[in-house]
Amino acid sequence: MDWKLFFSAFGTLFLAELGDKTQLACVLMAARTEKPWAVFFGASLALVLVSFIGVMFAQLICNYIPQDLIKKVAAVGFVVMGCLIWFDKL
Repeated sequence: MDWKLFFSAFGTLFLAELGDKTQLACVLMAARTEKPWAVFFGASLALVLVSFIGVMFAQLICNYIPQDLIKKVAAVGFVVMGCLIWFDKL
């Protein structure tokens, strides 16, 4: 196991999700239903599944598309999303 990569992925995802709308939705759902363990396990499974799909998709597309192009497309996507959020269009 590549522990440096493991902790890098953990730290990146942990910081990205901290205070995110997903976390806030979980807080509200747990407070409303008063069943925090059900919300925790459901949210955990969802995050694991979404991460798995992302990793498998990346493995597939990296065989056909250069990594530099993927980074540039992702960067443009983040800028576009940021602009849409800035101008209240999203």
